[in-house]
Amino acid sequence: VQLQASGGGLVQAGGSLRLSCAASRRTFSSYGMAWFRQGPGKEREFVAVISWSGGTTYYAESVKGRFTISRDNAKNTVYLQMNSLKPEDTAVYYCAADRIPVRKEVARTPLADFGSWGQGTLVTVSS
Repeated sequence: VQLQASGGGLVQAGGSLRLSCAASRRTFSSYGMAWFRQGPGKEREFVAVISWSGGTTYYAESVKGRFTISRDNAKNTVYLQMNSLKPEDTAVYYCAADRIPVRKEVARTPLADFGSWGQGTLVTVSS
């Protein structure tokens, strides 16, 4: 599956952005989706995941309460609404698709099971 992320940009601390990730797969609605990020000089880290149905979400502690992951299966698109942004949120954000359909425990999705990755979109938060 091909993933196309968009929506990144420059924002001041406290501001908001919404990232989008469009998927080419016709069976998009059967697969969990996630967002990851990689800050300057840092390892790639998990941000949020959403189940194939959209009914279950799970977040990294660092973004819980500020970020919201959602999906529109009719549009083959997953979103990441980011509010109250902080300079430490500065990173390239990547969307990823689970390769296992209809997974029940999205919070336990192994990193290796995210088989498809988007190209990334840069988010820069200024202080």
